[in-house]
Amino acid sequence: MTVQPDDVLDARGLPCPLPLLKAKQALARLGPGELLEVMATDGGSWRDFETFIEQSHHEMAAREERGDVYHYWIRKAEEPAR
Repeated sequence: MTVQPDDVLDARGLPCPLPLLKAKQALARLGPGELLEVMATDGGSWRDFETFIEQSHHEMAAREERGDVYHYWIRKAEEPAR
């Protein structure tokens, strides 16, 4: 992927559910439309991130597996209109 993320979270070596919890914390620090790249080695993270995206307004811009590392690019949702 050639897109430059606004923030990178290295969650390699962390067991489930820590990669997702840390990603939620990182997303909270980003502005709407900004991109977070997450690297994780926990096999359960693939399903965890998929479920999280389905239940949120955020977008999974891309995800891929490189060897034993899973990479996720998550775009923070725009703020809902009030």
